[in-house]
Amino acid sequence: MMGSVFDPNAAATADSGIYGLPCTADEAEIIIIPIEWELTTSYNRGTVDGPSAIMEASLQVDLCHHDYPDLWQKGIWMDEFPKELRTLHDKLIPDSEEIIDALYEDKINEENKAYYDNLYAKIEQAMDKRDNWVRQRIAYWKGKGKTVGLLGGDHSCPLAYHQYLNEAGIEYGILHADAHCDLREAFEGFKYSHASIFYNTLKFSNVKKLVQVGIRDYCHQEKELAMSQPERIKVFFDRDCRRRIYEGGKWKDLVDEMVAALPEKVYLSIDIDALDPKLCPNTGTPVPGGMEYEELMYLLNRIRESGKDIVGFDLCEVSPGDNDWDGNVGARVLFHLCGVVS
Repeated sequence: MMGSVFDPNAAATADSGIYGLPCTADEAEIIIIPIEWELTTSYNRGTVDGPSAIMEASLQVDLCHHDYPDLWQKGIWMDEFPKELRTLHDKLIPDSEEIIDALYEDKINEENKAYYDNLYAKIEQAMDKRDNWVRQRIAYWKGKGKTVGLLGGDHSCPLAYHQYLNEAGIEYGILHADAHCDLREAFEGFKYSHASIFYNTLKFSNVKKLVQVGIRDYCHQEKELAMSQPERIKVFFDRDCRRRIYEGGKWKDLVDEMVAALPEKVYLSIDIDALDPKLCPNTGTPVPGGMEYEELMYLLNRIRESGKDIVGFDLCEVSPGDNDWDGNVGARVLFHLCGVVS
């Protein structure tokens, strides 16, 4: 696409787009929608700046992808999160923190419940505004024939993509790589928490299967929900997978099972904390264990090689911290995802 005027071997320039690519939105086959949002995050904050960290780190990514060397020619372009939504998010941070602090200090009671209910309502209304914008952008770019991915932010961000697919009547399954199940009915009182994304998504009957990989931190409610719907939810717990490998099993055989559990149409939802935290130490809720980088790359490649129709994807929970390591890893995971869906 850009071979005659662009040198993929040269260093990226400051005025270039994501991955140093000079393409316009019209020229790009892949559109990334950034979502700068993390109002329900209660442990480590910073994922709101994940998109900007990945954008900056992407300029250092060499463009000859090992598996998809011509990926750069397809064009990748990153949209812009509206300033008014970022302003709204930042304005609500004190309310979010006040709620969480009050919960941990056991300050919410019958006398002040109405006050905190109002704070919850303000945040929920703001998230509805966010999701409305995201759905509209997905529809806009899909209408132009683009492949669309989301870049969070915390893991509440992709709900709008599932709303869009539900409205479109598309039946599909989800490959969810994460340290956490994200199946809580609510967390810390937030209905649309990052910890509830798949509880909310499973309300849509067109979501036929949820295959979870890397899971190693969950509550009783989440495990009971997963075990109660074995035909719809398949969890590959990290410890179970490791035990099989330690006893002579192969990652290939586990991946075969993961891919076989997915239907023809698949949505890819990647929380960076699915990886070993040495690769993402500043993510919102790091957990010991997890996948190696190449294990995730192998899994994603095998899904592509299976011929599954990938209907959408997201990458969430990248947080820059005090250095550029998380952004560096996140930029490479996103680049690989773009190759898988291209």
